[in-house]
Amino acid sequence: MSESYRIAVVGAGGKMGMRVSNNLVQTDHEVAYVETSPAGRQRTTEAGRELTDAATAVADADIVVLAVPDLALPAVTAELVPQLRPGAIVLTLDPAAAYAGLLTTREDVVQAVAHPCHPSVFLERTTKEQWADTFGGIAAPQDAIAAVESDDPAARDVVEATVRAIYAPVIDVHWVTVKQLAQLEPTLVETIACMIGALLNEALDEAVHTMGVPEAAARSILYGHTQVALANGLRGDNPFSDACLIAMDYGRESIVKEDWKKIFRDDELDKNLARMLHLDTIER
Repeated sequence: MSESYRIAVVGAGGKMGMRVSNNLVQTDHEVAYVETSPAGRQRTTEAGRELTDAATAVADADIVVLAVPDLALPAVTAELVPQLRPGAIVLTLDPAAAYAGLLTTREDVVQAVAHPCHPSVFLERTTKEQWADTFGGIAAPQDAIAAVESDDPAARDVVEATVRAIYAPVIDVHWVTVKQLAQLEPTLVETIACMIGALLNEALDEAVHTMGVPEAAARSILYGHTQVALANGLRGDNPFSDACLIAMDYGRESIVKEDWKKIFRDDELDKNLARMLHLDTIER
């Protein structure tokens, strides 16, 4: 049996807080649930979980999971971090605020960040429950990305055990730096992948409502070709045809800016995060 830890979940009644709590309640960890909003408190108690005040919950916690929005993290960490015991770990679920330097920190408190990868489009699903779980954390296995600002193996063990619990079922936990995690989320997956997903929906709408293509036909060909595009483009399952390559070149020339890779530069990452965090700029 793996070691159990004292875990405090702050924001336990929010969207991510409920996901985290639903998984933690199935473990042997000692968990305290903290929520301040009336609606969130009601959701927590209706789920059969007892609420604990923040000061009591974090006082002896091995790790404090901050399942709160990015914009709330500066105030929440300013209140809670001074109350933590030496050696405790603060785990945020998104790297933006941590990378931007907006969190209250202490030399004797470990800062960590973890984010779910979500079930892969190439995951071999075998049940209806796995097919229905597109987000992860319920039935479909997923990987997770984590960063911990400590060289202590024991701290990493606590973080990994927590990450595997809150995002279960987890296949692998990949370790990176906080900066690398910020380059992945938002740049790689939100700025690029999620934008392309929304663009596909806009293109579908254009084909159906502007060009007059029957919606069922447009959805069928788009959904099928999206799988082919991802399999060929990301895994090289089959080569694109010569005609397809010409059409792809036309699409790149017409849609993609030549300097698009600038979004991976540090200054562009700062600009992106400043917009996400509603800041004028990120000071370093």
